[in-house]
Amino acid sequence: MIRNAGEMITEIKNQMRGGKGSIEMTHIFKKEELIGKSRLVARIAIDPGSSIGMHDHTGEEEIYYITGGKGIVNDNGVVKEVTIGDAILTGNGASHSIENNGVEPLEFIAVILVY
Repeated sequence: MIRNAGEMITEIKNQMRGGKGSIEMTHIFKKEELIGKSRLVARIAIDPGSSIGMHDHTGEEEIYYITGGKGIVNDNGVVKEVTIGDAILTGNGASHSIENNGVEPLEFIAVILVY
């Protein structure tokens, strides 16, 4: 399957998971299009000062691959700055949040895999 950028669905989520501001989520492939145990494959953009609040991943794991900007990730209590090329893996009941502390959009690919 080939999905052109113009065919992808983009939505704006306000205060996602209790976070600040709004994020833009572009669904690369929808859950029902995937044969494997995945429920999300998306490009996420977070404006400066905005965030996705702390949330857990029980029975699943989420991967973030940073493609633009910089931010702060709280990965189950470990807080680190992330930038282009960094990756985060959170699962097995662990929690995480991510915030844009830069001056340009923080962009990443998010994939959620279900056990």
